[in-house]
Amino acid sequence: MEFFDSHSHYNDEKFDNDRDEIIKKVYDENITKTVCIGYNIESSKKAVEISGQYDFLYATAGISPNDIEGLTIDSINQIREIAENQKVVAIGEIGLDYYWNKDNKEIQKEFFVKQIELADELDLPIVIHCRDAVMDTLDILKNVKNPKNRGIFHCCMLNKELIKEAVKVGFYISFSGNVTFKTAKPEMAVTEVPLDKILIETDSPYLSPEPYRGTRNDPRNVKLVAKKIAEIKNMSVDEIAKITYNNAKKIYRI
Repeated sequence: MEFFDSHSHYNDEKFDNDRDEIIKKVYDENITKTVCIGYNIESSKKAVEISGQYDFLYATAGISPNDIEGLTIDSINQIREIAENQKVVAIGEIGLDYYWNKDNKEIQKEFFVKQIELADELDLPIVIHCRDAVMDTLDILKNVKNPKNRGIFHCCMLNKELIKEAVKVGFYISFSGNVTFKTAKPEMAVTEVPLDKILIETDSPYLSPEPYRGTRNDPRNVKLVAKKIAEIKNMSVDEIAKITYNNAKKIYRI
């Protein structure tokens, strides 16, 4: 049984002391593909650097809505250069975040749209970060700039209506450790996602699933996400692992 962690951050400083050791352990436990996600210029460069050292790792390049402060729109040209590397499989994570940043909504939208245009230019899907910005995110995807290659709602909010609309416009839905939280009620959200659009991720080193909340997360814990999805879907973990593995390969064209 093999697993695909569709969204991880090996480029985070929390892995600086033991990154190679963790990557080896992860692969040995049958997480045989992982995408290392960029969220600003430096982390995107780092994602490419790390992925270049391992055949089974891939990278994305992008500027998240939480990393645009102090940047001009011309910064996207640097993302373009990074994304031309053959290990880059998407533009992301990009999107809107009104939870942490309420005062620069229009700038966030501009960066989001311009990076969708970049993804279209480079023939790549996008990886979306969306927090407290559902309506504006969907408006951009439906009416302002419909991405040619669609993409992924990463660490998707357990919001039934968001999921329904995202699936309608052709996006994949990725669930992380939040589906295992004791305070979560993921059943209605997870059941809304058809099997051909579902993905699993860790968002490591963040969002450790139960029973490891509060500790550093790593891609080995994607198994616990698969287990919870399997319970909700009334399927085996093996079936969910296979389906999500193939879905990730399809959207990332691996």
